[in-house]
Amino acid sequence: MADHILKNIPYSVLDLATVLDGYTAADTFKTSLELAKQADDLGYTRYWFAEHHNMAGVASSATAILIGYIAGGTPRIRVGSGGIMLPNHAPLIVAEQFGTLASLYPNRIDLGLGRAPGTDQVTAMAIRGENFNAVHNFPRDIEKLQQFFSAGNNRASVRAIPGEGLDIPIWILGSSTDSARLAAEKGLPYAFASHFAPTYFEQAIAIYRSNFKPSAILKEPYVMACVNVVAADTDAEAERLSSSVKRMFLGVITGKRELLKPAVDDINIYWDRMEKEAVEQMLYYSFIGSAETIKENLSAFVEKYGVNELMGTSHIYDHEAKLHSNKIFAGLFG
Repeated sequence: MADHILKNIPYSVLDLATVLDGYTAADTFKTSLELAKQADDLGYTRYWFAEHHNMAGVASSATAILIGYIAGGTPRIRVGSGGIMLPNHAPLIVAEQFGTLASLYPNRIDLGLGRAPGTDQVTAMAIRGENFNAVHNFPRDIEKLQQFFSAGNNRASVRAIPGEGLDIPIWILGSSTDSARLAAEKGLPYAFASHFAPTYFEQAIAIYRSNFKPSAILKEPYVMACVNVVAADTDAEAERLSSSVKRMFLGVITGKRELLKPAVDDINIYWDRMEKEAVEQMLYYSFIGSAETIKENLSAFVEKYGVNELMGTSHIYDHEAKLHSNKIFAGLFG
């Protein structure tokens, strides 16, 4: 039964370009390319990066540049943003950047868009300046982007060159119900950040589906769920490897962010009961274990929510263990 449920589900990767303790961003980019090449070989559909700022352990701040680097080093896999935080940018600049990427790598570039700042409020102010409240323009800025990409914009006074007339898929990203309504209204595919914001996942995708309006882009709702994945040969080894992502999220809730730490045998020495509960709540949609364990749990997840695509993100310190995890994950869909 599990084999049948997962067989026709596209599977993809979200890479936060996580910087490991003892290493640099330059090291991270090299390992990301190796991971992307492996994902391409294993039949993954997409390899996305998320825009974040002022985070020592996340090196994907210049997202468009990183997308170009990975697309240039791989032959087939789609590469894109999960996402570009549109209120941080002028729509014209985004259109030009992704128009350039799509011109260099035709039919391989995705543009996922979010409304959050991707950082703390002080850094958001440094990025946006007088446009600090640009989040309120998110729906209108999406329309501007679509206009810049349209062939019919060729007589406008402001044009995106390159970008104009190119088919660049736009996705709406969400971690709450607001973006679900927007994606439904515009008839765009919807990707939910269930890997760190599980609370509104079920409600958001229900709102998206019930309010969806078919568009020239999409006739029916399309939901992609991003989940945490740590796969290994045994459940015990996967649990040990998952201590790295758990310590990472502990840093998020305590405000003590660090570079990604190596796995430890006993995670309980690092948190108290309340911290453990908070981390486990954020990591609710995590699939940790052997191939058999993950297949059973992931099949139940897909059957319950009817998602159209899965995107896995894996914060594993050991590079070889991460490559192995991605290989196990891909094998679930064969």
